[in-house]
Amino acid sequence: MSSDELATARLGLRLGAASVKSQAYFNKTGELPCLFINSENISVDELVVFWQDQNKLVLYELFKGKENPQNVHPKYKGRTTFDKDNWTLKLHNIQIKDKGSYQCFIHHKGSKGLVPLYHMSSDLSVLANFSQPEIMVTSNRTENSGIINLTCSSVEGYPAPKEMYFKLKTENSTTKYDTAMKKSQSNVTELYNVSISLSFSVPEASNVSITCVLKLETMELHSLPYNIDAHTKPPPARDPILWIAALLVMVFLCGMVLVFFLTLRKRKKKQPGPSHECETNKMGRKESEQTKERIQYHVPERSDEAQCVNISKTTSDDQSTTHF
Repeated sequence: MSSDELATARLGLRLGAASVKSQAYFNKTGELPCLFINSENISVDELVVFWQDQNKLVLYELFKGKENPQNVHPKYKGRTTFDKDNWTLKLHNIQIKDKGSYQCFIHHKGSKGLVPLYHMSSDLSVLANFSQPEIMVTSNRTENSGIINLTCSSVEGYPAPKEMYFKLKTENSTTKYDTAMKKSQSNVTELYNVSISLSFSVPEASNVSITCVLKLETMELHSLPYNIDAHTKPPPARDPILWIAALLVMVFLCGMVLVFFLTLRKRKKKQPGPSHECETNKMGRKESEQTKERIQYHVPERSDEAQCVNISKTTSDDQSTTHF
């Protein structure tokens, strides 16, 4: 179909055509229906079928039974599939920017030119599921004050949620804490990230269960409960000065141990080895044994000499006696 024929077809539309609402999820496939009833059993080879968006950009065209990509806008090329049985156009890889109004047109191409047969509109809405809300406890809790700080967040959803709040439940009551919801939207995907924060005093005499609720258009998402036991005190805040002091003490002790081992090692090097000591002991023992041997050997010699002297004296005495 030429551009002139397409313009003529748009002008020849019948008024009062049906309109439906359809819904699709981000990055999934959406359906754009065209509820045409071919009661006359007209062949597809005699029909011209096309879809356009709210900006008059063509998504798909079937001209006399054959696809005609010439009139299709580049943003839709390769993203559509036509179901001939249900007269439905499937739009793949749905993005947030695809939401809006779409129209389908069906004309009969005969000897009289284009004759409008059917037209309908459909409104496509796009959804993206938010992640389950998650409660996080910030690190600046104090033991003495009993104050606890919480943050709840949920990411990558669309459209923006209506409300987000904390629900605090004790044994006797349930309290809703409304806080300002922070929203940020991606420039690329147009998805939302949301979060809320809360600072409150923990009751001392009862158990507490805290839940984060994200309220959407059609449903609510709940976080896992964060439970606080009445007998459990929040951990004390970590003082960076104490951590630094403890680290310095550890470094000092490690240095002292290192110095001690180095000193001990130097002392061991200065002492004589075991082999030298053994040799010294052996030499001492040998000299002592030699000295003992000398003493033992010398004593008998002196004894013999004494005997010799005594014998000489006895002989001399005998001789003198004989002489007389």
